[in-house]
Amino acid sequence: MTEHPSLQPYVDAWSHSVDAIAELVGPLPEADWNRRTECPGWSVRDVLSHVIGLETELLGDPRPIHTLPRDLFHVVDEPSRYMEVQVDVRRHHTAPEMTSEFEYTLIRRRRQLRNERRGPEAKVRSVLPGGGEITMEALLRLRAFDVWVHEQDIRRALRRPGNLDSPGAHIARDILLHGLPKVVAKRAGAPAGTAVVFDVHGPVEFMRTVRVDQNGTGSVNGSPSLGPAVTFSLDWETYLRLACGRVRLDAVRDKVKIEGDEALAEAIMKHFAVTP
Repeated sequence: MTEHPSLQPYVDAWSHSVDAIAELVGPLPEADWNRRTECPGWSVRDVLSHVIGLETELLGDPRPIHTLPRDLFHVVDEPSRYMEVQVDVRRHHTAPEMTSEFEYTLIRRRRQLRNERRGPEAKVRSVLPGGGEITMEALLRLRAFDVWVHEQDIRRALRRPGNLDSPGAHIARDILLHGLPKVVAKRAGAPAGTAVVFDVHGPVEFMRTVRVDQNGTGSVNGSPSLGPAVTFSLDWETYLRLACGRVRLDAVRDKVKIEGDEALAEAIMKHFAVTP
């Protein structure tokens, strides 16, 4: 339990997801660690390496000194290069090495979180590419989001669906919805006065409308629109995969019902991913 109750929901969601990941990978035979996930270039082992790497950095462990191979096609810029280091150093680790390090990292991280005394507004170092500082609340929210999304990556790779309505799912929903106005108004260039509706069903259900005001600024809320330019109807898992850049519209078109302006709909879906 943290000293500040407002932070506890994020810690609980993080804990729920890392426990689920541990349960998923614990019994895996060596070959299944190499199964591809929807994260470009990353296997199940690589996804777990990423989670371990960021948690060890939050523990204060130094980043590895490591030179990446030049043939990693998914490493396209400095942010992806930054993230890849913690992954590539573990690329040849065995299953027991991976599960042991994960277990030990979680023990240390839970102890750190139990003893955390800083409040929600305290400034802490970000582990994202580019560094900088964010609030403790933002950091814990992002960690809960990140580990839940990667839990789902592993589940899809292993064909072990579940936890689509867990605490982390609701945190993920709020973070992904926060990025919608920028997608519609800025990236897709929806004109002033436009309304776009997202009707999502499944384990997590919601209907949200993005409206673009006369200044070209977007906002999102739960009030319905009587004459939207576009309405998207899709299930929660498909929304997640699209918004996290795991798939493009062409791969899941049969799961997405689109009504209205086709050109605007295509522009929105082209820029729909809001994660790095």
